[in-house]
Amino acid sequence: MFLFRRSRPRVSVDQAYSRTTGDTPDAILLDVRESSEWTAGHAPGAVHVPLSRLVAGDGLPAEASDRQLVVICRSGHRSQQAAKLLTQRGRQAVDVEGGMNAWAAAGYPVVDQRANSGRIA
Repeated sequence: MFLFRRSRPRVSVDQAYSRTTGDTPDAILLDVRESSEWTAGHAPGAVHVPLSRLVAGDGLPAEASDRQLVVICRSGHRSQQAAKLLTQRGRQAVDVEGGMNAWAAAGYPVVDQRANSGRIA
């Protein structure tokens, strides 16, 4: 007998972009990559908390409090783990299928720590 596990909700990069940008975004884009990856390039307006800090029990920054979370990493693996962890902690969280690789491939902006053109590391 097989037990089927319900997969966590995922969103496309287009859905992530539309939910986290514009005049009235309904969610915060939470980047869970490590600091060196974040520094090299991230989505403008994203909030950064590495997965390792979430696992260690660190909380979210104030701008992510009481907001729906769209979680992103480089390829989608760590963001799935983070979304699951956050959901277990009572947060509304989905992860971005394909991660920052898919974000950049779709032509969405990527900036470095100085708001210049960034890259996915």
